[in-house]
Amino acid sequence: MLPIPLPWLIVGVLISLFGTYRVGHHYGWLERDNDMKIAIAKKNDEARKTEQELGAKLQDQETQLRKAQNEITKKQSAMHELARTGRLRLPAPSCVQASADPAPAPGNSNTDASESERQTIAALIDLAAEGDKAITKHAACVSAYNEVRELINGKQ
Repeated sequence: MLPIPLPWLIVGVLISLFGTYRVGHHYGWLERDNDMKIAIAKKNDEARKTEQELGAKLQDQETQLRKAQNEITKKQSAMHELARTGRLRLPAPSCVQASADPAPAPGNSNTDASESERQTIAALIDLAAEGDKAITKHAACVSAYNEVRELINGKQ
């Protein structure tokens, strides 16, 4: 039997130790990757649940906003109808100044004033409706933001 020289024996032991280390290292990384995949899947599920809750809350807010805007539109239409029928009028000035010349102006100035008053009333109604819609939209945005913030911050 031939004796194996000591340097070859040391090299063989080092190769086997290094090989064992590499195999263990490889399987350790595989195990770590699998653990990370499981953790990522759990976090994704939690994120999907949170996203669904947020979507439902935002959908509720959108529904409430649409209802409020429909009510404003109905109110606007009713006010336009009142203006067309003449039941909605601008208040007259309380102190009427008498003119120096009491002669009536030629033509029918009453219908011109009435028409301009109707146009003014219609413009005021439209302006008020736009303001109401903007206010309700802003309130809905603030409410939705607060709900989302509470849901997100409540989980931390």
